[in-house]
Amino acid sequence: MTAARPAGVAWRLPLLAAAGAALLAGLYAAVLLLGFDVAVPRPALAEVHGPLMVLGFVGTLIALERAAALGTRWALAAPGCSGAGGLVLVVAGPVLPGKLLLATGGVLLLAVYRALWRRQPGVALLAQATGAFAWYAATILWLAGLPIPELVPWLATFLTATIAGERLELAHVGLTGPAPQRWFLAALAALVAGATATTLWPVAGAHLFGAGLLAVVAWLVVFDVARRTVHAHGLPRYIAAGLLTGYAWLALAGLLWTGAGPAVAGPRYDATTHAVFLGFTMSMIFVHAPVILPAVLRRPLPYRPVLYLPLLLLHGSLLVRVGLGDGAGWEPVWRWAGAGNVTAVLGFAACAAALAARAGRHGPRSGPPGSPRRHRPAAAMTVGAEVPR
Repeated sequence: MTAARPAGVAWRLPLLAAAGAALLAGLYAAVLLLGFDVAVPRPALAEVHGPLMVLGFVGTLIALERAAALGTRWALAAPGCSGAGGLVLVVAGPVLPGKLLLATGGVLLLAVYRALWRRQPGVALLAQATGAFAWYAATILWLAGLPIPELVPWLATFLTATIAGERLELAHVGLTGPAPQRWFLAALAALVAGATATTLWPVAGAHLFGAGLLAVVAWLVVFDVARRTVHAHGLPRYIAAGLLTGYAWLALAGLLWTGAGPAVAGPRYDATTHAVFLGFTMSMIFVHAPVILPAVLRRPLPYRPVLYLPLLLLHGSLLVRVGLGDGAGWEPVWRWAGAGNVTAVLGFAACAAALAARAGRHGPRSGPPGSPRRHRPAAAMTVGAEVPR
């Protein structure tokens, strides 16, 4: 029996490009939804804005990272399917082949987690596998005919469970006794129960789902190492600042769901979804890109203070969008604040590309003196190239 061949970097580049294409198309769809007078290449593009961003972009990134952690080429089939599914949505809209590819990506990601579980089982990996199950559930419900707004709790569960599981890996070293992990499992169970209830009993389920989100946020705020590393310097402080701010947005979404119930359109829907998918998720991507890119592509992305600029623009413009646009009903403010959200994402991508290119020209150093070049949690040492997000 021969050993599994490692998943080489060259195999990952096209998958990263597919995720990038989904991101750009999703951002263009956002501009269309904001009401700007721009060309409409396909009327259906705006209809798939959510799946493009969550599954075509973020889902492909997560699956690609998990494939790098497992270190086998077959695992690249998961990001391959999600990336291809995103491209189908861009070209043809919400058609059956695109939905099927995204659903297959979720199934294959579950298989990746099963292989990782054989190496190192644990609560953190269980949470991440729960996120993959939520991905699959969202796509199955979409195939069954449910509209995208009704899939939002499942998509939010996918991202929240995945990120919380990886944060648990970091916190694990400092945890004492079984109580923290038991509280984590209780919060995770409430989250999944709430997502399930939103499909069966939308009104009551939305309140339960919001409570589950708040339970996860409470655990993160109490046990995440970001509470301590925010007092550090350089990359650890940058990561912690983005994490804690992201948790605040996730808490806001939880409060909106818990207190006001379901929303499938209008200002509250806009505020809730973008609190999760922009304020929480994009913040996680921004601050951990200096960790993820070297692990996936073996190419340094050094931390520099300039990375704070798109992060501040993201949170500042989102605060204006939610507070004055959605809350006060000022439509022009909402529209231009949304443009600020898009600019923040594009600005971060430009900063990351410039820093990575400069690092490539000046040798392998990935940070200033004293900054961590390989920031990996202790749990990652037992699961291949696994890194926190």
